[in-house]
Formats: sequence, C-alpha cells, structure tokens
Amino acid sequence: RATGPRRRERALPGTPAPAMIRYAAARVVESLVVIALMSFAIYALMALMPGDPIDIMVQSDPDLTPADAARLKALYGLDKPIAERYGNWLAAAAAGDFGHSRIHHRPVLEILGPRLVNTLVLMGATLLISLAIAIPVGVASALRPYSTADYAINFVALAGISAPPFWLALLAIMLFSVNLGWLPAGGMGGLDAPRGGLAGLWESARYLILPVAVLSAASVGGLTRFVRAATMEVMRQDYIRTARAKGARRGRIVFRHALRNAMIPVVTILALSFGTLFSGALITETMFGYLGMGKLIYDSIVGNDYNMALIGLLFATALVLFGNLLADLCYAWLDPRVSYR
Repeated sequence: RATGPRRRERALPGTPAPAMIRYAAARVVESLVVIALMSFAIYALMALMPGDPIDIMVQSDPDLTPADAARLKALYGLDKPIAERYGNWLAAAAAGDFGHSRIHHRPVLEILGPRLVNTLVLMGATLLISLAIAIPVGVASALRPYSTADYAINFVALAGISAPPFWLALLAIMLFSVNLGWLPAGGMGGLDAPRGGLAGLWESARYLILPVAVLSAASVGGLTRFVRAATMEVMRQDYIRTARAKGARRGRIVFRHALRNAMIPVVTILALSFGTLFSGALITETMFGYLGMGKLIYDSIVGNDYNMALIGLLFATALVLFGNLLADLCYAWLDPRVSYR
C-alpha cells in the first residue's frame, strides 16, 4: 500500500444546478427590467409620431368636428402627457389588458398569438436548415483551408451574405412561381387552418418553402464563415496536437474535441442572429404575404395601430433577450470550465 499524503483529485470546474438556477433567475429579472425600459421608449417614440387614431378618424369622416375630436381625445386619454398615458397603459397591461387593435377590431393578444406561432415556425425551420448546412460545410472548409473547395465555399458564403433578402425574394418569386409555377408566390394556404394527412401537410409546407429558403440563404453564409473560422482556430490548439500524437482518429478529434469547443463562439453568433433573423423575417414576410410577426408590426406601424405595434415590438425584444439567455446557458454545457457561481 502506498504511504504518504493522499492525492486529492480536483473536481472538474462547472456550474451546479442551484447556481445556474440563480443565474437564470437573475437574468430573467434583468430581462424584465429591459423590457420595461423598452416599453417606455417604444411608447414614447410612437406617441411622437405625427397623427393618432382620432386624427385619422376625423380625416376619414367629414361629419366629425374639431370639438368631437377634442372630446374623443379626452375620452381615450390622448390629451394627457406621455408619462401619464404610459402609466395608465402599464397599469392596464399589468392587469392583462393590452388593449384592442384598431385595424383588426379585436383584442391584441387574440391577433398576436397565431402570428407569433407562424413566425416561430418560420424562424425555427430557418435555424434548423441553416445549422444543418453551415456546420458540416464550415467544418469541411476548415479541415482543408485554402483549397479549391474552401475558396468555392467562401465565395458562395460571401454571395449569400451580400444578397439582400428582398432581392432574393423577388428572384425566388419570379423563378419558382412566375416562370416555373412550382410554388405559390405568397400567402399562407393551409397554414392558418391546416388539413390532416400528407396532402394537407404538403399543402402547408409549399407556402413555407420560399420564405424559409430566402431566410436560410441570408443566414447560412454568415454561419458557415463563423464555423470555419472557429474550427480553424481550435484545430491549432495544443490539445488537438496531443490527441493526434496519441493516435486518435481524425473523426474523433474533429467531432469529439474540436467541434464542441468551436461551437462556443458560434452559439454567441446564433444568439445575436435572433434579432437579425427577426428583422429579415419582417422583410421576407412582407414580400411573401406571410402572416407573421414581421408583417403584423409593419402593418400596425403603417396603420397607426399603436397597441398592436407596441406589443409586437416588445415581443421581438423579448425574443432577442431569450436568445441571449439561452446562449449563456449553453456555454456551461459546451465548456465545463464556464461557471455561473
């Protein structure tokens, strides 16, 4: 039996579950504070826009007099200071009353729920397809740097980054809808009321193909470049050389050691791309007539539908904050050295 002091094994660094829960709770509180500040900023900016629903009503109805307009503004509180109006709106929102849509003549949440689901379907399909293409292509490009395949991949990636989404949407509509007639040029089809069976599923998917393809083409290029750069940097590390010296197989080195560490900066880019993807979805949804959050916010701002535009922009803010929180929590899973104590 060996004598002498017993060697104490050092535990791998990481984050215990209670510490991560506390960190996530603190981030949720910070996100709520950010959303509250953003709600005031958005409310103030929209209140400073020229014209309000009462002015639009007076312009569209010649029988309404200035006295009627003043009475209606007093009735709805539009003649009060911005801070007081925001306080009244915040109190109503805290009670679950987010107001009615002026365009749709329905409560805001009744309109917002289906549109949010449509946008999440669009964004989820885009992210899955983008990652399924960008990760293997980026890794293949990094394993053979400065080769013919690497130059070709970089060229295609830069072309995808440089192409504006609205231009890609127009080209896709002209090619696949107008000239070939394979896919619908826009609309929702069976997405609002999907039918059962494979025929109904295909009918719904046909209306998603072009919007998802346009958004994926805009995001695959950037993700491929980031995966390539991160993988090339990781492949130069000392532990990769050690694994090679020990005779580890190339596939094990790439997928077990390199790729997991290379995904850490990529996760950060994915979190930041939530906002970029949402703004791109606004353009794409408008081009294809897709009934999602982007088109809803655009129509609400153009139509001076203040309640709908305000809640829509706040949901977009919450979506970006949720993406950042999810990325921070993924760091500890990808790298055990990350601690949230």
